[in-house]
Amino acid sequence: MALWAQMTPKLQYLPTETLNELYPDTFPLDVRHYLAGWIEEQRWENFDVDNMEQEPQARRLLDQMVHLLQEVAQHNPNVVERVKLQHISRNLSVFQQQPMQLVRTVRDILRKESHLLAQVQIPQDPLATNGTPQPAREDGKTDVDKLVLKVLEIQSCRQTLHQLQEDLNWEKQEMESIQGKRSKLQNRIQQLEYNYSVCAKKRMQLLQEAVCALELCQSCLILRIKSWRWEQYRATIGLHFDDNLGPLQTWCEQLLGVNSNLRQELMLVKRDHGGVEQFHTLQESLAHLLQTLIQNSLVVDKQPPQVIKTQSKFSTTVRYLLGEKMAPGKPVLLKAQIITEAQARQGVVPNENVGELINSTAILEHNTASKNTCATFRNMSIRKIKRADRKGSESVTEEKFALLFTTELTITGCESPYSIQTISLPVVVIVHGSQEINAMATIIWDCAFSEPNRIPFIVPERVPWKQMCEALSSKFMSEVQTQQGLDRYNFHFLAQKTFDQPDISEDFSNMPVSWAQFNKEVLPGRNFTFWQWFEGVMDLTKKCLRDYWSEKLIFGFIGKQHLHVILQNKPNGTFLLRFSDSEIGGITIAYVGPSDNGGRKIQNIQPFTKKDLDSAGLGDRIRDINCITHVYPDLPKNEVFKKFFTGVPQAPSSEEIDMEALEGILSSICQNTNKDLH
Repeated sequence: MALWAQMTPKLQYLPTETLNELYPDTFPLDVRHYLAGWIEEQRWENFDVDNMEQEPQARRLLDQMVHLLQEVAQHNPNVVERVKLQHISRNLSVFQQQPMQLVRTVRDILRKESHLLAQVQIPQDPLATNGTPQPAREDGKTDVDKLVLKVLEIQSCRQTLHQLQEDLNWEKQEMESIQGKRSKLQNRIQQLEYNYSVCAKKRMQLLQEAVCALELCQSCLILRIKSWRWEQYRATIGLHFDDNLGPLQTWCEQLLGVNSNLRQELMLVKRDHGGVEQFHTLQESLAHLLQTLIQNSLVVDKQPPQVIKTQSKFSTTVRYLLGEKMAPGKPVLLKAQIITEAQARQGVVPNENVGELINSTAILEHNTASKNTCATFRNMSIRKIKRADRKGSESVTEEKFALLFTTELTITGCESPYSIQTISLPVVVIVHGSQEINAMATIIWDCAFSEPNRIPFIVPERVPWKQMCEALSSKFMSEVQTQQGLDRYNFHFLAQKTFDQPDISEDFSNMPVSWAQFNKEVLPGRNFTFWQWFEGVMDLTKKCLRDYWSEKLIFGFIGKQHLHVILQNKPNGTFLLRFSDSEIGGITIAYVGPSDNGGRKIQNIQPFTKKDLDSAGLGDRIRDINCITHVYPDLPKNEVFKKFFTGVPQAPSSEEIDMEALEGILSSICQNTNKDLH
């Protein structure tokens, strides 16, 4: 059962057509699953499927299989499964007349599974690895090399057959002209005919194996292309993405070459042997594989902006991985059009235009230096857009579109042209810059929480808070360009803020957070949403505070309760830097200062915004505020922030400024926090 244990986790990533061909209707996946242990214990490889003397043994295996399946059905508590298994056990009777066909079927399934596990590295689910891309095993090089060797073996077999045929023709001619050695020549001819028959059978078997191996290898390639697209999308929230398409292009070209060689060998088989039973099946398989490969080789290399403002220019690049194999002569024109989410689900070129695109065509051009074939749309623009009818409180910034790219091209060696298409990542179309932040929220939510291979562009309405934490931290690090992410204290405060539970200290990890809480409902007591506030913090940190954050000088997101816990026993002048939650894009200084009754209290200086920090940097402002002396926990501010000081302040003379007025100004700064700015 070891083989099935390895195979089971891979099944969800195999294309439906591959699963259907791997487990045919006569031997469905259910049989393989429920009888896995028994199936792998039998010696299917010991059978000679052409030896009819082994039929009784094969029939005994069939009877055992039916009996075991009926037992499994009888003890299955699920009535639906029970009826299904009983139905399958009755259908297995199709093998009663040809029990060797059962042996051949099971043996081929086990071979294909072993081949899949040994030679084809199926990419893992990107979500299962937190978005970390899984490298394709040598980009399929080993698999393709074995396929090429298989084709060479088929070609060698053909050449051997040709030589045997010539020898046969010669010996038969000799036999007609020489009477004395007739018996010896006859034996020689019989041996040659036997060798020819064996070689012809081997040739056909090799062709079948090669087509099967090509199918598995191509399935892996297409999965890797889909994985590349998924990793490209996940880069939106800052996850790593290797955009190099070179290995995938090489892989595509090699599989196209293998397919071409196999089609040629198959045509020669038909010429040499006439109507071969398996010919049409293999021919159809190769034609289907060719069409699938050609259609899946069109990818959006450089995505358009995911928030597009009407009447503004943008660019995108589409690449064809089989560009070097396109038939020369007629230029290939790629056309772009904008489609709705509903149209994207249909998977066909829509008749209705929902938007007017300017500069929506480009030619697929081959660059001999880079060996890339790309169509670059440099000055596209959406002139107007047709909106769908909105439901309830839906906003235009929640409506998702995509760009659909279509063309028709001919591959060298293929008679008919192929219609191919691909779509971009989802985009949101806006008409005013004020809509950009809300539109980006739609994209962030869609990117962070959608599933691979989903129906466009379905995304859950609620997700566990821990998933939200991963997305926020990745996006923060990517936007700010820092290696310093958010910590558990930051996440806890963000959860308290999101769920409006400031006094709760429990773990929020599995609490569901909704799209509405993310960017539809305003935060309690505020006039902005969670995302609008968080995006403002990212923007401020990126533009003014990156180095402070990267060196862990900014505590960041911290709630009132936690702030009092860590500062309550600290001496006067102890401070920390925290993001304001009363103002979008602000950072404030919380510090321990004297209270009116001679004790201590925690106070907050009015938040600094980007405008404030553009006129005087945070380091200089910290230096010039005398009522703060040590950054939490107990580090002298002049040592910690010295590198951020831009100059020594000039001390004014008593003639230039009234000292009492100066003391009043400084006192005002330090006391400008009688109201809590949390």
